[in-house]
Amino acid sequence: MNGNILADKATRLFLVLGGFFVANALISEMIGVKLFQLEHVFGLAKADITLLGQRELSFVLSVGVLPWPIVFIMTDLINDYYGVRGVRFLTLLTTGLIVFAFALFHLAIHMPPDQSWWLGSSAAQGVPNMQAAFTAIFGQGMNIIIGSLAAFVIGQLVDALVFRRIKKITGDRYIWLRATGSTVVSQLIDSVVVTYVAFWVFRDMPFAKATALVITAYAYKFVVALLSTPLIYGAHWAIERYLGKERANAMRAEALRSRND
Repeated sequence: MNGNILADKATRLFLVLGGFFVANALISEMIGVKLFQLEHVFGLAKADITLLGQRELSFVLSVGVLPWPIVFIMTDLINDYYGVRGVRFLTLLTTGLIVFAFALFHLAIHMPPDQSWWLGSSAAQGVPNMQAAFTAIFGQGMNIIIGSLAAFVIGQLVDALVFRRIKKITGDRYIWLRATGSTVVSQLIDSVVVTYVAFWVFRDMPFAKATALVITAYAYKFVVALLSTPLIYGAHWAIERYLGKERANAMRAEALRSRND
């Protein structure tokens, strides 16, 4: 029986899409502690933007944003072929795994470190205290964890619902509209939730400052969502080649008809 389940192409496709969805979400949470200057990536001078009275703003982003285009592409593909129910299942599963991962990080941080060798083992590389480095990387503040988890759950569910509404109106046409449209809406909500919860609510950041950060972060995500549109078409082409056009069309139709979503 197990062999028959894994032999089914639709089941294998769900496992592959779900695997990339979960892995990229977990990776994003783990690497999100590092910030980078977007302008410097392209060799540009640091921006000097004034928004809502907040001066010297620029595009300083968490590297956690790097895997998110893959997460939202996977979200749209799963929604297209497996419905909102599939997205909801993976969103809740991923949320539980992220909480589990952070619980293990917390346990690992509080295990007594080896004092004889490990603690100073990377001093030559500029890391004099490995315990402090380990804590700094994996011991993200509770405000960041709560903010990012809330943004993830709300953003994913909104993405799935907007995607479904657009698809009900347009049918199988305009893949770009339902994929990009749902992403730009959900990314706005994601930016608002994570910034306000993590910094305005828990860290007493001024509202104007938090709002300015939302705008700059969303500007980046909006552009990335637009640039990711061709990847959606490429992924649909690959899936149709894998499943066969007839079965792919049948799965999309069934996902849209399902009342269990």
